[in-house]
Amino acid sequence: MRDGGFRKTRRAARQGRQERWWGPAHGGTPRVDTSDIRTDRPSHAADTGSTVGTVVAPGEAAAWEAAPCPALVVDGSGTVRRANEAARRLLPDATPGTPLHRAAPGWLVTAHTRVGPRVATHGPVADRHLTAHPTPGADGDIVWWLVDDTDRRHAEEALRRERRRTAFMTEASEALLASLNLERCSEVTAQLAARHLADAAVVVAPPTGRRLPVTYCDPGGDVTHGLVRADPDQVPGLGEALSGFPPVPSRWIDPASAPAWLLPPGFDGEAASLVITPLPGHGVPAGALVLLRRAGRGVFTEGEEETARLFAARAGVAISAARLYAEQAGTTATLMEELLPPRLRQTHGVELAGGYRAARAGERVGGDFYDVYRAPNAERESLVVLGDVCGKGLEAAVLTGKVRNALQTLAPLSVGHQQILGLLNEALLDSRHTRFVTLVLASVRREAGRVRLRLTSAGHPPPLLVRADGTVTEAETQGSLIGVLPEVRSTTAVTHLAPGETALLFTDGITEARGGPLGDELFGDARLREALGQCAGMPAEAVVERVQMLASQWIGDRGHDDMAVVAITAPRHAHLSAVDGHTPGRYTA
Repeated sequence: MRDGGFRKTRRAARQGRQERWWGPAHGGTPRVDTSDIRTDRPSHAADTGSTVGTVVAPGEAAAWEAAPCPALVVDGSGTVRRANEAARRLLPDATPGTPLHRAAPGWLVTAHTRVGPRVATHGPVADRHLTAHPTPGADGDIVWWLVDDTDRRHAEEALRRERRRTAFMTEASEALLASLNLERCSEVTAQLAARHLADAAVVVAPPTGRRLPVTYCDPGGDVTHGLVRADPDQVPGLGEALSGFPPVPSRWIDPASAPAWLLPPGFDGEAASLVITPLPGHGVPAGALVLLRRAGRGVFTEGEEETARLFAARAGVAISAARLYAEQAGTTATLMEELLPPRLRQTHGVELAGGYRAARAGERVGGDFYDVYRAPNAERESLVVLGDVCGKGLEAAVLTGKVRNALQTLAPLSVGHQQILGLLNEALLDSRHTRFVTLVLASVRREAGRVRLRLTSAGHPPPLLVRADGTVTEAETQGSLIGVLPEVRSTTAVTHLAPGETALLFTDGITEARGGPLGDELFGDARLREALGQCAGMPAEAVVERVQMLASQWIGDRGHDDMAVVAITAPRHAHLSAVDGHTPGRYTA
């Protein structure tokens, strides 16, 4: 035979042996060709526990014993015919001739006796988990290859737990970040914790005085809020959690020591397991999260406590941010009250009305302002002020507040407009601000059915006077800016308003509003005067609304400057004398 033919013969023989043991040469489930097992004479190999009444080729027997996983050969009657060394270690009773139901677990027996094609099955053996893969052999025998997949299953279960935890954390983050409302964040924290981590949950906020704000979520998902007068140090771990210290492990906390107030109203029975974990905030603790479980669910594992801590970290940041926002919103609202224009009303028989619109959407204050400093009685003049601080937004509003406070101090002490403007100018020149202010002052008093006005402008457009016949004139007053020059110069105009007549104070945001058909035309003085001419005899409130409406229609949705307007009107009603004829009377509304 030539060398090439000899090599082909050896290769075919080797491939045949591989296919007899492992299946097709290119992969497949390991299989045993039981046709080599001869039953024509007894074999002393039975003494080793390998076979019963069989003779096995020496090479095949060695490979069978050295197989990397346990393997059993079971005949059609359910009797073990052969078991390798790994199978005998795993199943000590799996000796040849033993019925399978005495040697193997029930799940394997059930799979072997199933009618129809055998399929892979799995189940526990002692503390391990195995998957049995069937391979058909000769004469109806089945070779069961037992693959230990305990570690793989543990890894898969760990992966599933991690995925569930990641999904929970994602849901929690989205829900907690959806609102900056402190009460809503506490509710969401309690609900998520009760749904995913325990049967019920309680969010305990840092104490306010001697009371603890608490948010409960019962097993049904219902949320309630309350204030509890209690000492957190009386609950093991709660005082530490509210102080920001590391949590106390749940196995150290006796649920029986929990006071009644720590259990949600709808929590029936006793708590069998309890966990307290801090809610860390921005530098200071945001509170504590209490998780409660009923009997039957078991204590919290280390992994569940770790999940609770991760969740608490996210919840604490959200609650802390909501609390900080609430504090800042409260502070802003308090400060804003001093900056917002006042609501004007009738003052000692003089109708007053005002309107304001900030330059930027969403803002409530800006550089334009107005205010009224009411006289203590009708015999003295009340001071109406309208002004414009250079700039827009919050910085201009801060200076606006300072100007208004200064005027409130100066108004009762000064008798002349020039003195008020001079003192205010000195105050602004000494401040760190580089912004200037324009003002118009109007001192008003009711006299014999008419309203007496003293009008002074300091760098501001002079007021417009609307007479009863619809004539619109400009008050003869002018002056220099406030906060620019060492000395303020101004002139004061004195006039009277008959019943139904109005003096309109306004800022340049009205006349310089750009809009119209082409979008770039100024509203202008002429349009304002024309509009006021149609307001003759109207109440002060109606005049303000008319001017604001026309200006808003003119600008549309375009940008604009701050706009402020104040109307001073002599009312159309009579003065009523006092009953005794001596004391000051009053004016009808």
